[in-house]
Amino acid sequence: MTMLSLNSASWGSASCTKGLQFSPTKIPFGVFKILRARCSSSSSGGNNREPIANYAGVQLEETVDTKAGKLRLDAWISSRIDGISRARVQSSIRSGLVSVNGQVVSKVSHNVKGGDMVNCTISELQPLRAEAEDIPLDIVYEDDNVLVVNKPAHMVVHPAPGNATGTLVNGILHHCSLPTLASSIQEAFSDAEDISDDEEFSSSISAASIRPGIVHRLDKGTSGLLVVAKDEHSHAHLSEQFKLHTIERVYISLTSGVPSQSSGRIEVPISRDPNNRIRMAAIPGSNKHGQARHAASRYKVIEILAGGGSALVEWRLETGRTHQIRAHAKYMGIPLLGDEVYGGTKNMAKSLLQPRTSPGSHGKVLKLVSGLQRPCLHAVALGFTHPHTGEKIQFSCPPPADFAEILSQLREIGTEKLSSN
Repeated sequence: MTMLSLNSASWGSASCTKGLQFSPTKIPFGVFKILRARCSSSSSGGNNREPIANYAGVQLEETVDTKAGKLRLDAWISSRIDGISRARVQSSIRSGLVSVNGQVVSKVSHNVKGGDMVNCTISELQPLRAEAEDIPLDIVYEDDNVLVVNKPAHMVVHPAPGNATGTLVNGILHHCSLPTLASSIQEAFSDAEDISDDEEFSSSISAASIRPGIVHRLDKGTSGLLVVAKDEHSHAHLSEQFKLHTIERVYISLTSGVPSQSSGRIEVPISRDPNNRIRMAAIPGSNKHGQARHAASRYKVIEILAGGGSALVEWRLETGRTHQIRAHAKYMGIPLLGDEVYGGTKNMAKSLLQPRTSPGSHGKVLKLVSGLQRPCLHAVALGFTHPHTGEKIQFSCPPPADFAEILSQLREIGTEKLSSN
């Protein structure tokens, strides 16, 4: 197998590949919006065991171990029913199908302790409240259990108010020929926390719409690789890999300016920006106030571009907070090119690039800047353990044409490739 190269000059025409090896990165687990995606596949998973495909009606009656400390109810039930997703358990709790010591509990974060008697019945699955749409999908890999998609920039992952159609979920429903329920999208999806470009999903989706499938997501403006589970066992298994930080994910970006150090680790908590609800902010020490969450990113400069006006930077995440790369890049003073929300504006790009070019080349700079239509961020590599076969599989996918074109124009101004660390 060949190693993943981030210095390729042929990204614009290269295709996604399976089986490329790259160094591992750790990504954490969040709460995920999910959908059912069971469609046929001609590939063989090589699986000799048959996990539960539908947990509806599964019952649990058990006393919490007396040695256990305080535990969240949803987490404890998930640990007692092999292969079930935590979101499915949460749906059952909210549906009034769980009791503790004879009392119905509807709060998923309810704490149980040693000696508590828990009774649980897993709720029925209901149709996903979204319409199937014939949307072209760039499917990198598919078998009976998982599907890996190369998401284009500008595509939203799931329906929400303001984005009820044209999403990845709509396309997957059509691809898998699933039945749909034409009811109000706003009842099924909430945009209350709908700004994540990574693993952290809001749990506000209604119980009637919970399905295995979307394990993590990418922001609308971010392109690249995303894995979809096609059964509950696969969803739970992949979710556990996120929880254990064993999912391998690599991003690349084009930044406004160059980091002061060619590589490093940034550990700054991230919370919602009090002045702008659609933006997050990296604020040192803010986690002491209970509003921010621990966030850590590792970065490495691959190539200095345009005489220092920009850089090609690789990112590996230790945590998966909302807009983590974008918020950390802004905190470092190198917002992503094209990221208007986080300071990577067209005016900033012009102010960095024009002084580094001759007056006769300013036209090229203006052309480059006009091409910045989204944050230059791409999920270039993805690796995980197959939930049924146990095989370690890895994928890589070069950035799309818009990213490759901006990179090419920056290289025309100037390029300096850094040696591997």
